[in-house]
Amino acid sequence: MHIMFRIKNLLISFLLLGLYPLFLKAQLQQKPTWELKTSKQEVSIGEEIELIFTSKIQKDWYMYSSDFSESVGPVVALFDFEKHPSYQLVGKLKPIGNHKHYDEVFEGEVSTFTGKAEFRQKVKILKANPVIKVALEFQECSQITGMCVLFEDDLIFKNIKVIDNHNNAKTEAAVPTKVDTASIAIEAVKTDTNLSTVDTTLEKNITNKNSVSGGNESSLWGFLLFAFLGGLVAVVTPCVFPMLPMTVTFFTKRSETRSLALKRAFGFGLSIVGIYASLGLVFGVFGLGEDFGNALSTHWLPNMLFFIIFIVFAASFLGMFEITLPHQFVNQVDSKSSMGSFLGVFFMAFTLVLVSFSCTGPIVGSLLIEAVGGQFLKPALGMAAFGAGLAAPFTIFAIFPNWLQNLPKSGGWLNSVKVVLGFLELALAFKFLSIPDQTYHWGLLDREVYIAIWIVIFFLLGLYLLGKLRFAHDDEATSISVPRLFMAIATFTFVLYLFPGLFGAPLKALSGYLPPQETLEFDLSKSSAKSNNKHNSDELGEVRFKELFHLPHDLNGFFDYKQALAYAKKVNKPIFIDFTGHGCVNCREMEANVWSDPAVLKKLQEDYVILALYVDDKTELPESEWYTSTRDNKQKKTIGKQNADLQISKYNANAQPFYVLIDSDEKVLVEPTAYDLNIQNFVKFLDAGKAAFKNSNP
Repeated sequence: MHIMFRIKNLLISFLLLGLYPLFLKAQLQQKPTWELKTSKQEVSIGEEIELIFTSKIQKDWYMYSSDFSESVGPVVALFDFEKHPSYQLVGKLKPIGNHKHYDEVFEGEVSTFTGKAEFRQKVKILKANPVIKVALEFQECSQITGMCVLFEDDLIFKNIKVIDNHNNAKTEAAVPTKVDTASIAIEAVKTDTNLSTVDTTLEKNITNKNSVSGGNESSLWGFLLFAFLGGLVAVVTPCVFPMLPMTVTFFTKRSETRSLALKRAFGFGLSIVGIYASLGLVFGVFGLGEDFGNALSTHWLPNMLFFIIFIVFAASFLGMFEITLPHQFVNQVDSKSSMGSFLGVFFMAFTLVLVSFSCTGPIVGSLLIEAVGGQFLKPALGMAAFGAGLAAPFTIFAIFPNWLQNLPKSGGWLNSVKVVLGFLELALAFKFLSIPDQTYHWGLLDREVYIAIWIVIFFLLGLYLLGKLRFAHDDEATSISVPRLFMAIATFTFVLYLFPGLFGAPLKALSGYLPPQETLEFDLSKSSAKSNNKHNSDELGEVRFKELFHLPHDLNGFFDYKQALAYAKKVNKPIFIDFTGHGCVNCREMEANVWSDPAVLKKLQEDYVILALYVDDKTELPESEWYTSTRDNKQKKTIGKQNADLQISKYNANAQPFYVLIDSDEKVLVEPTAYDLNIQNFVKFLDAGKAAFKNSNP
């Protein structure tokens, strides 16, 4: 399928190249017209007004704006105001409704309009009868063919109504006039561009058609559908799925009738949607920034809070005590329409939203990034759609809690289920302790300690399933059922699977749950690799932050951006940037399942200078290295804050993992990629970057 798609694009490229001269003659583009208006109908001398330039853009075309660097490549819209004593420019020209995005063909950030272009310029009126002449130069391109047209135009604002405060005289109504000049059609690709570049351009224009026209209705519905599907996917992530047992137990204990179960189930789902929608509004209106969710998921306080919550739930499931609300709220909780009941449901929903940040960050981050461009409603709608996708399975599952009410209230099978859930909650609690332990470098829960704790917990669970352990509310059993025996076999098998992890086995199936392999003190798998990589490690010199960070699979590389650039220039190699995080589940999965492949390892070590940038690290840098970001005007003091600011500012992305291939001049070689467990795709990504580097550095 992929091969056929490429062949089709090549055929289209040949056709366009062959017919391009004829196409220009037959399809000479008509010059767009500009509508001229002012922000006020009347203006006094000394008063400021806005000049408004508006042009309608035809379907399947887009116009380049004025707010990006000329060095990128496309023609930047130019408004040249002729100086005149009757007026004075105030501030800079402002584009309205434009869309900024990364263009992989020009390898830089561009800004475009679709549907309609609007520019505004504030001026101060100094005399009556002002004459404002503007020479325009702008470029429009087709999203279908890639053809671009350069237009020139001359516009004149004259006879603007000006109130003379001395004699109360008024001028005539504003009559904008135009002086037509020739429009010049130019090629979308340079004459030395090869067919693969043309193919990339065509494919980019087709795939980016909706992303460029982010304001149209179809694009919004597509965005909401993506957000909803993202919520559904988030349900099966390691951070969200373990919340299902807590939800089941909560609704099982609190819902005596189907009517009450339905109310609480839908209340639970609506609470999730409302929380996410509110979060979208907060980010959009108050501008908390794209890294707020990341800070919440990696800060020690919320993670320690949820570690304690999971421990408390585990103790309750194991029979130590019953979790109940304060006595004065008991009647309200049991009431079908009570405020206390809703608060209990809301608390469960709020807990789910918060603890899921470690896994849902990449999806949520891509939605919140929409707030950067000044779009306030779209992030809220996107977050609401995401919340709906996340809440749907929980709500459906919670509609039928009375199915479990038919089981014995105490003892028996129901109590056994609660005990098993208690063991699972106890094991999963350590995931939350592990995140701040890595982020703040506490050194309390290295990989071998974490695995040892899990071995003990699941070994005890196996003994319980065999009837060798009993808790307070368990009934005495003279025999065990066949399903229980099968569960015990699976549990002990899991324990045996964990055991080699103490000595360096990668345990790929659990890569998202466990601390990084590099925190393991005794790793037999590294013994041979160290001798092979010793020479390469010596060549790197003194690597900054090597005492804080380690690359997986005993790879050698850097953790400081400037140091990696300098070394790459010295050895004439491209740079592989890994934007990662201590609490990034998908990062660990990529490292364990993709990076571990021999072909990938070989390419990373031999073809690239590896640079790992942790965006959630809390290590504070010396004061001399602090800076205030031009992106959000906030001071960046820590390693993580500076790395996150680099990712957002340079690449307009804030999700991890995020992989970028650049040269020592910071030029992006190929389109960045993210989480993808397909090894062949990752190999192609690395090969494409190497080829692009060789082409630009012969």
